[in-house]
Amino acid sequence: MQTAPRALGLDFGTTNSVAAIATGGQSDLIDFAGARAAGPVFRSALCFWHEDGVKGGLAHEAGPWAIAEYMDYPEHSRFLQSFKSVAASPVFDSANVFEKRFRFEELGQMFLARMVAHAGGALDARPHRVVVGRPVEYAGSRPDEALARKRYDAMFAGFGTEVHYVYEPLGAAFSYASRLTEAATILVADFGGGTSDFSIVRVEAPGAQQRCVPLGSAGIGIAGDRFDYRIIDQLVLPMLGKGGSYQSFGKTLEIPRSYFADFADWSRLALMRNRRTLEELTRLQKNAGDGAAIGRMITVIEKELGYALYDAVGRLKRALSVADAAPFRFEGGDLSIEVEVPRADFERWIAPDIERIEATVDRALARANVTPDAIDRVFLTGGSSLIPAIRAIFVARFGAERIATGGELTSIAHGLALIGQEANLAEWAA
Repeated sequence: MQTAPRALGLDFGTTNSVAAIATGGQSDLIDFAGARAAGPVFRSALCFWHEDGVKGGLAHEAGPWAIAEYMDYPEHSRFLQSFKSVAASPVFDSANVFEKRFRFEELGQMFLARMVAHAGGALDARPHRVVVGRPVEYAGSRPDEALARKRYDAMFAGFGTEVHYVYEPLGAAFSYASRLTEAATILVADFGGGTSDFSIVRVEAPGAQQRCVPLGSAGIGIAGDRFDYRIIDQLVLPMLGKGGSYQSFGKTLEIPRSYFADFADWSRLALMRNRRTLEELTRLQKNAGDGAAIGRMITVIEKELGYALYDAVGRLKRALSVADAAPFRFEGGDLSIEVEVPRADFERWIAPDIERIEATVDRALARANVTPDAIDRVFLTGGSSLIPAIRAIFVARFGAERIATGGELTSIAHGLALIGQEANLAEWAA
């Protein structure tokens, strides 16, 4: 009997990344080492700063170490998070970081190198197989899947002897299947930072020659980041000038919405801190009906308050997952907000997104050629699966008794590593 190869499962996520190593049919999560480590969860972030003695004069860190560096010196660093969200964007060419430009694959390679460095030696040996999770549908407007694949190939080149890509919810499905003791048809719903993905898998009883068979998948570029923006749009952007006007050649015009759209995407918000954008905003401030509001926007950008702002949004979102109402508090620069937010308001703000997510679940069922009655188990994973409005979609369709949760941030990597040991790996590859 041929020995299964050592495999690395890598969930390269929009918000968090997780790695697992599988040997002999056993998958173990990689815990990161150091005072700033958070177990197996490694934040998908990069921070850059000038430093003498470093090649090129520009140093960088990743994960929680990037966050710490940024928090210590926010005005002297550049912080990038959620850069995975531009993987399939034909509009994105490179990110301006101080005086340098970096392509997506270069950012990815730097991120991976620091991830390896913080793994305490667990990722030093190159594995035979690397199984990387990918969304069913990439985030962004008119995403180019071929472009994303090209960028991923460049990012992971040399990371393993073989590199394979598997839909992220299939990784979670394989992880969940390892718990089952009987045959079942399962629907896995994975709610990440940038995408919501759904896969349906037939799981045979333990001992079957082929334990899992993928039946169909569907996805949509709506998830946690979109929900965050809904909160920003309702509670913050009106105080930064959204909906306001300015004077131009005797005409009253609406302040361009493009400035506020950048607050929806960390990869764009962090890059607004450049001379041209700030000069444009300064001119706009002089002609705006509410110049103070534009001044607050400038302060948020100049003082790199984006991370703190989204951290406050995240706290509110998590609180609303367990309470009927929660406070939103943010203070920075000239911006101070403290307001009680009912969960009902949040659910109203995200209602259009929930409708599109429901339609995507229907599409997954249709592609798998199964009806809701044929689903024996529903496994919800990903941070946004904890939002009550999300859970309600599946309770209404499948009944609470069929729903399971757990390993919201780690199940994908765990399952991807197990898939890497499968003899029929080609059947799982996307």
